Amino acid sequence: MSAHSDFLPEGTPRGLPGPLPAGERILWQGAPSARGIWLRVFHAPLIALWFSACGLVLAAISESPVRTLLPVAAALAAALALLRLLAVACHRTTLYTVTDRRLVLQIGMALPVTYNLPFAEVEGAGLHLFRDGSGDLAVQLKPGQRIAYLQLWPHGRPWRVSRPEPMLRSLPDAADAAAILARALTHHRDGAGAALPVIVARPQVQAAPGRLVAAE
Repeated sequence: MSAHSDFLPEGTPRGLPGPLPAGERILWQGAPSARGIWLRVFHAPLIALWFSACGLVLAAISESPVRTLLPVAAALAAALALLRLLAVACHRTTLYTVTDRRLVLQIGMALPVTYNLPFAEVEGAGLHLFRDGSGDLAVQLKPGQRIAYLQLWPHGRPWRVSRPEPMLRSLPDAADAAAILARALTHHRDGAGAALPVIVARPQVQAAPGRLVAAE
């Protein structure tokens, strides 16, 4: 596993830290949707609910409810607009790449960095699908392989701090991406006879290995 943040040599494909080695090919590239980041990473609905609750409480105890609600509404609009700009920035500065040998994460709004995750260092992956068809694809690294959670955020699985898991967030084509990654990992491990490491599940659908992956 390696991270790169240097200037790229000429001829480097977008999203990779350098030119593709001989025989390696790109299978899939994608980025998180701005809407998904806005809703599920920055939790815009919860922010709106909190501001609304505060506004209602202040209005209930105020002698001039309308004058009290105006600044709260303005603050809410500003907060949601700022979160939307950050979500768009995250979308535009992120590119996930699956080749037939590795997973590459190009991330970072302020300080761009590219993480190389060779398949030899990947233990497995899990897909969480949402009802709109988008989803999060988390990748479990083998013991001894670790990226600091704060370096990954928001491209890390929530609450996995002691053993962070890189996560491809809010993919519009999450099921397709998971299937491609599954085939690539299986092909890489064919010699060892390993089982399919990626579990793809949809809401209320049983996954192939007999476990149900939570879906919203």
